Amino acid sequence: MKLGVVGLPNVGKSTLFNAITKAGAESANYPFCTIEPNVGVVDVADDRLNKLAELYNTKKIIPAQIEFVDIAGLVKGASEGAGLGNKFLSHIKEVDAIVHVVRCFKNDKIIHVDGSVDPLRDINTINMELILADIDTVTKRIDKIKKVVHGGAADLATQREYELLNQIFDLLKTEKPARLLEVEGDDKKIVDSFFLITTKPIIYVANTSDELDDFQISNISLIKDMAAAEGAEVISLCAKTEEELIDMPAEDREMFMTELGIDSSGLDKLIVASYHLLGLISFITAGEKEVRAWTIKKGTLAPQAAGKIHTDFERGFIRADVVKYDDLITLGDYNLCKEKGKIISAGKEYVVLDGDIMLFKFNV
Repeated sequence: MKLGVVGLPNVGKSTLFNAITKAGAESANYPFCTIEPNVGVVDVADDRLNKLAELYNTKKIIPAQIEFVDIAGLVKGASEGAGLGNKFLSHIKEVDAIVHVVRCFKNDKIIHVDGSVDPLRDINTINMELILADIDTVTKRIDKIKKVVHGGAADLATQREYELLNQIFDLLKTEKPARLLEVEGDDKKIVDSFFLITTKPIIYVANTSDELDDFQISNISLIKDMAAAEGAEVISLCAKTEEELIDMPAEDREMFMTELGIDSSGLDKLIVASYHLLGLISFITAGEKEVRAWTIKKGTLAPQAAGKIHTDFERGFIRADVVKYDDLITLGDYNLCKEKGKIISAGKEYVVLDGDIMLFKFNV
C-alpha cells in the first residue's frame, strides 16, 4: 500500500513524514522545500505477530508494510504548471490513497502561502487543482475516441467507456471529485483504467499545535463536516509533537504520551484510517520458519489470498486450512486446535477474514 502525503507548502507535510517514517526528509520554512518525493516504508504494528512468534518459537517476524511518499507542496495553478505543477501531479497518480495534511494552527513565524490560516480554503485549493488535472485527462480521452463512437464503429466496450467519461466530465465540471461517481463491476474496472487523481480515497490530517484552542477545534469540526460529505477519513494530530516523540526511548515516549493525553501515535492513527478507508484486512501465515502478515481487500476469496504469496498458490489452489487467531492463542497448540475441530478446511468460495491463520494446499 502506497500513501501520498500532500498539502500546500508549509503545512507540516515533511514534519509529519519525518515523524512517521524516521526517514529524515528535509523540512524547512519555505515553499517547495520538497521537490523530488521522499519515500519511507514503515511496518504495520500488529501484536498478534509477536504472540504467534512466541508460540512457534521463531524470531523471524514479517509485518505488513505501508509506503509513504512525501510529495512536493501544491499551489493554485499547479494543473497549469504553477509551482512544481505537473511533476507533483505525476507523483500523486502513483499512490493508492492521499493523505492530505491541512494546517489548523496560527503561528506568525511559519509562513502561509496565502497569508492566513483557512483550512477549507486550503483544501479547496488543492481539490480544485486535482479536479482541473482530471478534466484535462478526461477531455483528452474523450477526444481520442469521440470520432469512433459518433461514426458508429465503436464496440460495446468503447461505447461504455465513452459514456463513463462523459459522466465523469459532467461531475468534474461541477467541481466534484470523480470518486463520487458510483460504479462497480466492469464499470469500475473501466474507470480505474483512466488513472484519475480524484478517484483516489482521501485521509485529511488536521495538523494542530500541541495545545488546542477554540480556533483549531472549530477548524477540525469544519474539516470533519467536509470529509463526511465525500466519504473521507479525518484524523487530528500535532506533527511537531509526533516528530519529538519518535526520537524518544520507548519508556519515555509512553510516559510523555500519557502526560499529553495522547492514546495512540500519529502513525497508528494513519494506519487504522487507511485500512478502514481502503477496506483492507490482514491474514497471517505462521510456522517455525517465520510469522508473516499479508494485506488484502475485505471480501477476498481464499485462492486470491493465496495469490498474494505466490501466483502458483492461486493457480494450483486446492484448499486452505484456517484457524482463528483467538482459538490458536487460547489452546496454545496447532495440533490441539485440530483435535478440537477448530481448523476449517476452506475451499475456493471461502471469504478470508482479518486475523485468519492460513495454510494453503496447492498443486501445479
